[in-house]
Amino acid sequence: MAAVGSDQSLTLVVVDLVGIFVFAISGGLVAVRKDLDVLGVLVLAATTGLGGGFIRDVLIGATPPAALADWRYLLVPFGAGLLTFFYHPALGRMERLVDTFDALGLGLFVAAGAAKAIDYGLGPVPAALMGLATGVGGGAVRDVLAGRVPIILRRSTLYAVPAAAGAAVTSFGLQVGLSQTLVTIVGFVVCAGWRLLAMWRGWEAPVPRGSASV
Repeated sequence: MAAVGSDQSLTLVVVDLVGIFVFAISGGLVAVRKDLDVLGVLVLAATTGLGGGFIRDVLIGATPPAALADWRYLLVPFGAGLLTFFYHPALGRMERLVDTFDALGLGLFVAAGAAKAIDYGLGPVPAALMGLATGVGGGAVRDVLAGRVPIILRRSTLYAVPAAAGAAVTSFGLQVGLSQTLVTIVGFVVCAGWRLLAMWRGWEAPVPRGSASV
């Protein structure tokens, strides 16, 4: 494993925790809309916030995963879940704002995920895949548990494509020796900016011609 400076480690932890909080709120709102009880809200909040990072850490050999080794990684999603449980009417009325924060969380996750994979010695392409998994993994598990087609598979505004782009920018930038802070910021901006623009303009990934009639 490549040596990681304390400042860089702290940056990744902060980025991870902010992304976890934002994603956990989105997972909690899904649980509320599915009429789940408080346990269901906490489970979906934790799954959404921690799932992608858990998958990444297991695949790159960062064991035990941060979600199990650091108490902050458990406190943040459960806190977000309780916040959503008690204040979901207000959060629900701010759905557009929540979607915006979800896009920001996606950008944070893919950049942090790719950076951590590079720190653990992966090449730029596998690291980009790990960044993508970090960004979309928790949401995919959440949707399966909630009985929905995962967002990355259903027809919707662009989600996985901006995530892949942000992860690729981060991993290839780090591979050529650029500053981790700079590259992480650029990867975040590429992913979150593209996702927000897609939401605003209604951009969707192409679908097969005539698929609606099949």
